[in-house]
Amino acid sequence: MADLILTPNIDNADDFYADLLAAHDGIDKVDSDALNARLVLVLANHIGDNAVLVQAINAARLKMT
Repeated sequence: MADLILTPNIDNADDFYADLLAAHDGIDKVDSDALNARLVLVLANHIGDNAVLVQAINAARLKMT
């Protein structure tokens, strides 16, 4: 089992963020939420390790409190 990486690990993170924001340009909240949900599922499939995905869920939930 791999561990979830929580330290910065994205090459050109600012470019990725700009691309992510651009993907949401011109769409309403419902479509934006659906895009985010599809993106999560695509990335989860790419990761493919349920233990890492559970770590990611738990890390994201911690950020909500």
